[in-house]
Amino acid sequence: MSGARPLLSNRASSDISGDRDIAEEDALLTGQPTSRTEKPTRRTWKFWREIGLFVWAVVATATVIILAVVYQNTGTNSKPASGKRNLIFMVSDGMGPTSLSLTRSFMQFQNGAPFSEQLVIDQHLIGQSRTRSSSSLITDSAAGATAFSCGKKSYNGAISVTPDHEPCGTVLEAAKKAGYMTGLVVTTRITDATPACFAAHVNMRSEEDRIAEQMVGDYPLGRVVDLMFGGGRCHFLANTTAESSCRADDKDVVGLAKMNGFNYVSDRAGFDSLKGGAGVELPMLGLFADTDIPYEIDRRNENDVYPSLHEMAEAAMKALSDATRDSDKGFFLMIEGSRIDHAGHHNDPAAQVHEVLAYDRAFTSVLDFIKNEKTQTVMVSTSDHETGGLAAARQLHSTYPEYVWYPSPLANATHSAEHLALSYSKHLLTSPSSSDTAAFLRESIESGLGIHDYHDDEVKKLLFAPDTALYQYADMVSRRSQTGWSTHGHSAADVNIYSSDPRAAMALVGNHENTEVGDFLRDYLAVDVDAVTKELREKGVGLMVQGVNGTTVGWMGQVPEEGQRLDGQTHLASYGGDFRKRGDGGVVHGEGCGCGH
Repeated sequence: MSGARPLLSNRASSDISGDRDIAEEDALLTGQPTSRTEKPTRRTWKFWREIGLFVWAVVATATVIILAVVYQNTGTNSKPASGKRNLIFMVSDGMGPTSLSLTRSFMQFQNGAPFSEQLVIDQHLIGQSRTRSSSSLITDSAAGATAFSCGKKSYNGAISVTPDHEPCGTVLEAAKKAGYMTGLVVTTRITDATPACFAAHVNMRSEEDRIAEQMVGDYPLGRVVDLMFGGGRCHFLANTTAESSCRADDKDVVGLAKMNGFNYVSDRAGFDSLKGGAGVELPMLGLFADTDIPYEIDRRNENDVYPSLHEMAEAAMKALSDATRDSDKGFFLMIEGSRIDHAGHHNDPAAQVHEVLAYDRAFTSVLDFIKNEKTQTVMVSTSDHETGGLAAARQLHSTYPEYVWYPSPLANATHSAEHLALSYSKHLLTSPSSSDTAAFLRESIESGLGIHDYHDDEVKKLLFAPDTALYQYADMVSRRSQTGWSTHGHSAADVNIYSSDPRAAMALVGNHENTEVGDFLRDYLAVDVDAVTKELREKGVGLMVQGVNGTTVGWMGQVPEEGQRLDGQTHLASYGGDFRKRGDGGVVHGEGCGCGH
């Protein structure tokens, strides 16, 4: 052992340890004594540089920790410092996380962009929302929007009423009471569930005629909305004077709106006269379609007929900002990309991506407005639920699936399945000949969907089952792009939350119940929703209105009978052995429905 080399004899010395330190380590390992008479090694500049770097790292780390603590403490309070403020709440109805994946890939393909290219909205993600209602693990838009407007869970179909059929005050109503200006901008009917939940109270969402009356001020609180842009004109027109009316009675709600001070525009020319918001005289009612404004994939070809979502949003922001310029209060505006939901219901991926892109453009418009607005403004965006059970994947055959999804079939489509199905229906009214119809269908598939490899069986199915044409057209695109859908309804998926300012919206960072979104809206504006609830209930006692069948009912309309709505906890967790049931025909979903498998 005396001739053995020290274990660390090959280790290179460093400027820090020195040769003396190496000798001491060898002595400890070998048991051989070492001399301590040598002079200590002189420290070099490299030694002191490393010490300096170490100290700098400690100081920098401490600084980051301190700043993080300060940031957290200043951002966790959902109530900002007192002062004038605006709140813009955006709702992407039916848009789940996969809608973003689908649209992002489509955008990259269409623009020849790198895979790292993002949508604008991607850059503002802060959390997720859980969407269940009080009656089901899968919510509808009415219960979902009630969670936003009232901050309360309710049953599917409820328009800002609680499960015991009492009205709950909304953030928009409370904002109006507090002196804010208010607005609603949508691409569906203004009487549809989401906008209705901010300015109306009915027991069943189907009562859109009554919702229209309430939204222009015919209910206990009077007029609470200063600006409304969207579709749904047919619910405002008397059925005795307007061919396009869809009301069940002869009430002229446009006339009622004018009596309550509203200015009214009903077409693209009227919208253009508003000069991007600079020409708006509040209160303003703008109804630009009989029912829903067409899908963006179709609307872009009718830009001279219908304004876009971002145009309506920009005009609304400009009008409300100008109107509150000299006020102590700002405004509350709800903007909904409504028809993302419909594209999900129709299982139409081409319509879906264009709707999400339109929402992303409106989102960008809001960010641009905030950047230039002098008043403190925050935008929060989320979805009421996901629709369609969308998947950017589809297994077409029983063999092990390929890992592919193709955006090109979506880019080839020039129209939505809805547009093509409506055109087909009109064709059948004038050309019942099967040979003419077959030629019409081939042309619609080629020019409308951009599909040239269609099969004769696909044409025959459209020919013999025209009532399912909407789903068949959509499925032709879905199959070729290998886009998957699990339902024509909603799903229980969590949905994303976005904000223009994560610090101001710190209360929504992370995963939250949808009612917490409603809590944030109320707290940010510092308004008293409970006081509005109390006022509604006091003023509504004994208040009756005429129902559609001539009977007298409470001001919130008929209370749904058992079976008309999902009630209590009956659909939350229990299974009823109904996996073979479908509608009232008992057909398994997908067998002969024409909606894909």
